[in-house]
Amino acid sequence: MKSNSKEAEANFESAMERLDAIVEQMEANKLPLEDLLRSYEEGLKLVKFCSEKLDAAEKRIEIITRDAMGKPQITDFESTEKKPTQPSRSEDISLF
Repeated sequence: MKSNSKEAEANFESAMERLDAIVEQMEANKLPLEDLLRSYEEGLKLVKFCSEKLDAAEKRIEIITRDAMGKPQITDFESTEKKPTQPSRSEDISLF
């Protein structure tokens, strides 16, 4: 099973590399129209493939991070960021 995981990761990485190459070619404006259309179509397929792989990885991460009750341990990644803390009562006391 690990080889499938590594194979999927390699396929994702190679798809991203190919997508980057397609974008570079398209941005260079050197492709004939027919090649541009073929590259665009290939790029769309690669975006779909990569998106599906990322969605599957996200679902797997969610499953891994569930607690014993089956509820996600972290529901919002932004909520884990440190927020400014309120000063304690002793810090509020002015020395003047």
